[in-house]
Amino acid sequence: MGFFDKLFGGKHDAAPKFAGEKMTIMAPIDGTVIPLEQIPDETFATAILGPGCGIEPTGDTVYAPFDGTITQVASTLHAIGITSDDGIELLIHVGMDTVEMQGKGFTALVKEEQKVKAGTALLKVDLDAIRAANHPTTTAIIVTNADDLPKLHIIAGGIVSTGTPLFKFE
Repeated sequence: MGFFDKLFGGKHDAAPKFAGEKMTIMAPIDGTVIPLEQIPDETFATAILGPGCGIEPTGDTVYAPFDGTITQVASTLHAIGITSDDGIELLIHVGMDTVEMQGKGFTALVKEEQKVKAGTALLKVDLDAIRAANHPTTTAIIVTNADDLPKLHIIAGGIVSTGTPLFKFE
């Protein structure tokens, strides 16, 4: 192990560490947390699909925010649905209007019905391709079954690393 590995914790591409906490959603991508109402899309900003927040991503990989099952991979690869082992249904929607990109700039790393552990890589994203297509890169993290769950608390703000607790249900 070299000096930089000791200083920066080893290989940069290593999967993030996730602490498995019950009824908790971890940040699925590196970036800056933004309030739901600041997401540049009315459907998300007005919580029509459910509560949550946005992340302005700096990372290029979306990771599983908890242990669960992949319930949907959009045919255009810009969004993933995942249900936690404790019943949280989550939509991770990368970029706004990115459905128009027809999958360009996205690589799915999982399939529907696949069981995943927190920290499993789900999707590779080319943020520059999203920007080049003139779409915001803001990623919506939305709980789609919040009415069936305890109260949601957003517990992270500002700059987050993948695996940082983002929401907790109590």
